[in-house]
Amino acid sequence: MSPLESGVFLFAFLLVLLAGGVWIAIALGTVAWAGLALFTSTPPDVNLFQSFWGSSASWTLAALPLFIWMGEILYRTKLSEEMFEGLAPWVDWLPGRLMHVNVLGCAIFGTVSGSSAATCATIAKVALPELKKRGYDEKTALGSLAAAGTLGILLPPSIIMVVYAVAAEVSILKVFIAGFIPGLVLTLLFSGYIVGWALLNPAKTPRGQVKYSFSEKIHKTRLLVPCLVLIAFVVWVMVMGWATATEAAAYGVLGALGIAWWSGGLDRHSFWASLMGATRLSCMIMFILAGAAFLSSCMAFTGIPRALAEWVASLAPHRYTLIAILAGIYILMGTALDGVSMIVLTTSIVIPMVEKAGFDLVWFGIFIVLLVEIAELTPPLGFNIFVLQTMTGRDSNYVALASLPFFFMMVLCIALITLFPQLATWLPDALIGVSRK
Repeated sequence: MSPLESGVFLFAFLLVLLAGGVWIAIALGTVAWAGLALFTSTPPDVNLFQSFWGSSASWTLAALPLFIWMGEILYRTKLSEEMFEGLAPWVDWLPGRLMHVNVLGCAIFGTVSGSSAATCATIAKVALPELKKRGYDEKTALGSLAAAGTLGILLPPSIIMVVYAVAAEVSILKVFIAGFIPGLVLTLLFSGYIVGWALLNPAKTPRGQVKYSFSEKIHKTRLLVPCLVLIAFVVWVMVMGWATATEAAAYGVLGALGIAWWSGGLDRHSFWASLMGATRLSCMIMFILAGAAFLSSCMAFTGIPRALAEWVASLAPHRYTLIAILAGIYILMGTALDGVSMIVLTTSIVIPMVEKAGFDLVWFGIFIVLLVEIAELTPPLGFNIFVLQTMTGRDSNYVALASLPFFFMMVLCIALITLFPQLATWLPDALIGVSRK
């Protein structure tokens, strides 16, 4: 059996296991074991132990549970309430008014959360009751929250970015920094849509209720300063080379504990809840990464990635055609898989193709993250849709339709970074080049 035929068989076997409800990590490991046993002479048990140990005993990967813990700590503080109060006075003059708090609040909280679902849930918990009370359009509010919540995985530090960097063997710092400008572009696109919608539907936007002086705005914004300083510090120490990603994550945890204590949100119960939440999520992700490492080992022994890359090269597709095909595949996968699984399942196969086509791997990381963001809004497995469905009692299709205009804003952002890759590559090259001189 040729490598491509073996690949088709193993892929079909994986789909059967996933459709049967088998855990993703176990499904990956089972397929890898079958591939090694059936198509190679390599002992599967030896590779299983080596892959699981090699994927877990990583100093770089130690940053993952620490960043998750930092987000879990701040998730349990009063940060979301303070964020709404601090941002509202500054956006009240824009068409759409407080609807922009959804976008900006998610962008800021996303930098400390690293999780799309956590960002969406945290901001929605405060914003939805306030917007409903003041008479804002529910559908646009839900759509903006569902979409803006995805900024939690595009703006660093991001859990998905760490997973990609480890899987693709690229610099975590470069991927982090590369997310800033695309994140800003996507934030502006979301707010721009809200402005356009508000101008076309003036009757659905309530008038401003309170006028704030400049000093009052500054006074309310003081609540956001500790959080913004923490994120700036965590990223800056990595950019300057003063700390690795793991060390910076440890500083972030200490800073988050300090902010939680200062805001009165840190007690024995919240500390333990944050620790256990981070432990559960970290174990889930690392178990999936271990299964993916075992499958990658199987792929290497069977020669499937090389054969697939050669087959794609033989078709001689235009590099943008390849990107369009990959985008379609990832969007389709997003209907059935979470972001971590999408990345670890495909990295060993897709990376050789992307490199052969001449794309920068840091840029491709941002491309994948944007597609994972779209997956968060794609039924039936869009996590942000689940979050808002649970919080509002609305049907998932209602929330999905509400987020459709913002879905197109994400597609536009992907088109922009594809046509202008410097949006993702210029900043890491500039900053890291300067900091290392």
